[in-house]
Amino acid sequence: MDWRDQGILLSVRPHGETSAIIDVLTRSHGRHAGVVRGGVSRRMTPILQPGAELDVTWRARLEAHIGSFTVEPLSTSAALAMEDRLMLAGLNAVTSLLRFSLPEREAHPALYEKSRALLDMLDRPEHWPLAYLHWELALLEELGFGLDLRECAVLGRGANDLSYVSPKSGRAVSRKGAGEWADKLLPLPRCLIEIGAADAGELAKGFAITGHFLAHHMAPEIAGKPLPDARQRFVGLVARRG
Repeated sequence: MDWRDQGILLSVRPHGETSAIIDVLTRSHGRHAGVVRGGVSRRMTPILQPGAELDVTWRARLEAHIGSFTVEPLSTSAALAMEDRLMLAGLNAVTSLLRFSLPEREAHPALYEKSRALLDMLDRPEHWPLAYLHWELALLEELGFGLDLRECAVLGRGANDLSYVSPKSGRAVSRKGAGEWADKLLPLPRCLIEIGAADAGELAKGFAITGHFLAHHMAPEIAGKPLPDARQRFVGLVARRG
């Protein structure tokens, strides 16, 4: 069996003396692992860097086997992250969350495209944290834990002062609709419901919301274990630079 696809490299680990096992999120075949012969060689090491976009061909005698990859580089944009500590932390957060949350061999083409677009922005550190925040929203949506920020859960479409998010339902709540329950809700920053820039305070509120639903809704349901530390390291760096 064999197929060819494009993919984002999520991780690399040595296999034997000369090979490597890579984990790749592909557009049409989902998250897939395979062996790269000579993957630890001097020629292949610069290519097999997490975040790299690759053209991959997978071959195996049976579909259930781990199989082997031949790879060719398509984009080196991920290499830009090596020049900036914040961008490197962000890249690690993306690849770690994808490995953590996505089952093997299940296609998620829309999330693949959003992830590829996000990694293509690694040369724009001033815009990247906000783009990453919206990527986390897309990840939650893709996996069935999406937030509903279109209208007030209490007063409906008539309320135009959406100010909170319910930590249970993920639905927006207006200031008037929250009433005496406001202190039990998550503050909703404008950057989650409007296109535009965000200051450090808004980003912190946004990451608190997506982090809550990633950690308390998605992670227990999908993996039964805590989120990767890489996500919190990135969020912490964003806060310190803010």
